[in-house]
Amino acid sequence: MDPDLIAAAVRVLDANRSAGRTVAVAESCTGGLVSAALTELAGASDVFDRGYVTYSNDAKMEAIGVNQDILETFGAVSIAVAWAMAQGALKHSGADIAVAITGIAGPAGGSAKKPVGTVVFARAERDGDPDVVVADVRHFGDLGRSEIRRQAALVALELLMPGAGEPAGSPAAP
Repeated sequence: MDPDLIAAAVRVLDANRSAGRTVAVAESCTGGLVSAALTELAGASDVFDRGYVTYSNDAKMEAIGVNQDILETFGAVSIAVAWAMAQGALKHSGADIAVAITGIAGPAGGSAKKPVGTVVFARAERDGDPDVVVADVRHFGDLGRSEIRRQAALVALELLMPGAGEPAGSPAAP
């Protein structure tokens, strides 16, 4: 497996283990790459609760409860859907934090508004304010399918770090 993904996964597991937190992921365009990086490491089960690979819209609705209206209104690659995915992963797991990834890895599927390489991330925390959306859109460009997925997985792993997504100057999560 990619050494950068493994290094990021080690940081995520160590930091969340120290913080006494567990994590879950809801992956679409990364197809389980974040989960694979985390589970490549022995002992991950004390931090990594579960991963959902919700590649299709049906999977997003059935596995983690994303509302069909949200998918139809905003499209699968949107902040609204990523946020719903993160909230759904949190609700359907025992994790303290969940990160969702949805995007267009290509080579097809892009549009003028959402070109290939557009990836949306969201992070939700148990007992967090569900009205405070922590999400980000990245435009990696058309780097090729594998590299877009790799870059997206690296961003998602960083979002799993305690304190990630906090406004500047905010105290880090315990």
